[in-house]
Amino acid sequence: MEKMSPYEFGGERIDFVGLYDSTRKELSWKFEGGTPIIAGAIGLGAAIDFLEQIGLEQISLHEKKLINHALEQLSAIEGMSIYGPTQLDKRSGLITFNVDNVHPHDLSTVLDSEGIAIRAGHHCCQPLMKWLNVSATARASFYLYNTEDDIDLLVAATKKAKVYFEDSIFI
Repeated sequence: MEKMSPYEFGGERIDFVGLYDSTRKELSWKFEGGTPIIAGAIGLGAAIDFLEQIGLEQISLHEKKLINHALEQLSAIEGMSIYGPTQLDKRSGLITFNVDNVHPHDLSTVLDSEGIAIRAGHHCCQPLMKWLNVSATARASFYLYNTEDDIDLLVAATKKAKVYFEDSIFI
């Protein structure tokens, strides 16, 4: 590492600057080009304090409650395919799914028009999509800031999209 040249230049990595030359600081400062991301570090600290104040166990319980509600509500929709384990202890705060006769990109567009943001696509895992025999999936994520009402809105909008595409004529 002593012989390596830094790939970035800037503050904190320079020891001395002369008219025609400069010297680098020793390791690890040698590789610290530019000003450190001070605001980001402060923000990260505040986020950690916030999460610790609530409690990671409480956050996990809330997430499981939401996932349970979402699994119950979404699985009641006819033509719904939900991917992943059904046991809550084996799930994180997201649900990946498809609705028969509704492409995930179309579903995400309809949900977006209802103020609901989901992710649709292959999620950078085309081998899994191939194994599932689908071109893409829809994915809804839930966390501390979500409520069961949010899930109810997702379910209602998904049903609305399903009806819309069932009634559409495709040529």
